Amino acid sequence: MTASVASLGFLPMALSTSAGAEVQKPLATVVIGGLISATALTLFVLPLLYLVFMRNQKPPKNNKTKAIAPVLFLFMFLGFSQNGKAQTPINVDKAIEIAVENNPQLRSKNMDIQSAQSLSKTAYELPKTGVDFQYGNINSFEFDNGFQISQTIPFPTLFGAKKNLVKEQVKGRQWSKALTENELRKQVRTYYYQLEYLEHNASVLKYLDTIYADFIRVAELRYKTGDIGKLDVNTATTKKGEISLLYQQNEVLRQNAYQSLKNLMQTQEDFLIEPQPDYTPLLLSSFIDSSAVANHPSIQLLYQEAKIAEQNKKLERANSLPDFTFGYNNISLIGMHSKNGVEQFYGKGQRFSFVDLGITIPIFTTTKAKIRSLDYKKQSLELNAQWQEQQLKTELANALKQYEQYVAQFTYFKEQALPNADEIINAAKLGYSTGDISYVEYLFALQTTADIQLNYLNSIQQINEAVTLIHSLISK
Repeated sequence: MTASVASLGFLPMALSTSAGAEVQKPLATVVIGGLISATALTLFVLPLLYLVFMRNQKPPKNNKTKAIAPVLFLFMFLGFSQNGKAQTPINVDKAIEIAVENNPQLRSKNMDIQSAQSLSKTAYELPKTGVDFQYGNINSFEFDNGFQISQTIPFPTLFGAKKNLVKEQVKGRQWSKALTENELRKQVRTYYYQLEYLEHNASVLKYLDTIYADFIRVAELRYKTGDIGKLDVNTATTKKGEISLLYQQNEVLRQNAYQSLKNLMQTQEDFLIEPQPDYTPLLLSSFIDSSAVANHPSIQLLYQEAKIAEQNKKLERANSLPDFTFGYNNISLIGMHSKNGVEQFYGKGQRFSFVDLGITIPIFTTTKAKIRSLDYKKQSLELNAQWQEQQLKTELANALKQYEQYVAQFTYFKEQALPNADEIINAAKLGYSTGDISYVEYLFALQTTADIQLNYLNSIQQINEAVTLIHSLISK
């Protein structure tokens, strides 16, 4: 009980995939392993040593019961531990959540946003303050000294222009992150539904393999009785081999899709696709308007870049306005000076100060050329955004039409072809076993059944791919 309680306490750390898991998991694994080995030592090694050294003593009557109890407890505990390490089924929403949380590119985008936000404090930055020092024969043969402090202050509208530019740049980084996240969601859904399809496809191929195995069994039996020739057996064996090749190919595709999904999720933990008792396709729950593509991150990012170009124009205009300069001067003038008609000597401790104000006016600048260039850039980005929006609308309309076709195809297979396939295979198996149909007819029936079942699954996968594309186009 002591070991089990401690192990259960460390179990969440051992299964953790959040931040800090790289430190928690090794620690928890070592502790749990030590508790298991210590429990085994206590329950088995120590009792065996006791039996070796105390074998001459008579064991108590209920020794068997006491010996069995620790063994049963250990098996129960080990069984629980194995279940704790079992692969966890996940659904598509959980897979997307893990991928969004762990994706390095999204973390990089977050850093870009924070970097842009940090620049907001620089909007009110002033130019460097100037400090000058003078020493020498400034006024006479005496060595005077003086210092000057000056500060240039831009026109006040420049600060607001800088602040607004930083805001627009932050929004641009946010739309860039949204575009990356939208693409990541699309890829996760694509591999998840592909993996789900391949697993169900593997089940159907296994079922078809058993049918062809039964075909071989019946063909060999009829061949032994002299009812058919060797050709029937060879044909059945060849067709079964083709199904086996399809299964192997399906397994390779399944492993590739699993590794791709695992890479997108950036996890080292194994997982399972959440099982569905009834494999059904995704269906759109509401009407999709083509105007929904206007919120697509790629379009919004282009419009945002146009806003940034517009804000840069305002910044250039603000830079073209005059700057103001404020200065303070303090200097010593050693010597005889007249004050109120009285000549007196002024030493180093007596100082003279004055203030100067100035204005800098930009005359020879290329501001107009820069503003014209930014204006062209803004117009180019807006036209590109409009073109991109038209392209996405066309792609969405085509995807919706394709979706309707795939749904009609799925409905046909589900309501008509699939029930007929069961009847075809049952009748063909009975007819071939009794000799009422030839192997050619039986083979045709098997091929028809296989095509129907595989195409039925493929129609579901096609619907899922179309819905995934539609969701990506409307940023859902």
